[in-house]
Amino acid sequence: MRITKRTNIAVRLLMYCAAHTDRLVTKSEIAEVCNISENHLAQVINQLSQLNFLSTQRGRNGGMSLARSADQIQIGDVFRHIEGNLPIAECFADVDNTCPLTDACRLRVALSDAAQAFYASLDEITLEALVCDNTDLLKILQPITCGR
Repeated sequence: MRITKRTNIAVRLLMYCAAHTDRLVTKSEIAEVCNISENHLAQVINQLSQLNFLSTQRGRNGGMSLARSADQIQIGDVFRHIEGNLPIAECFADVDNTCPLTDACRLRVALSDAAQAFYASLDEITLEALVCDNTDLLKILQPITCGR
């Protein structure tokens, strides 16, 4: 299974916010530290805000923070919401499915079971588990300062 760029960005963004719960973080600092284009980041911020993973504040002193505590954010939920209903294989697509084997293929059932197991394993992981006591990650997620 391949994770989309949007989901990858969402997880990096959430980890950054979880590492800085003491303040609002800005799009530009996340873009620089996490190596993400601000355009892609803006789209993901909007989506995560609509899904109630992020709280955003506009204006001169604006920024964003987690909308709920990191221990209440399951990575499986993030993946499900961001990945949406992307088909795991062509035969799962309602449109553009040209596979003539779909009605008799047992691999489709196995792939469906595998996807459910994948999400179930991610449901056991919280954002807090990814960030808490992860010294190496926290070093990386420090804001970049001038002269560095």
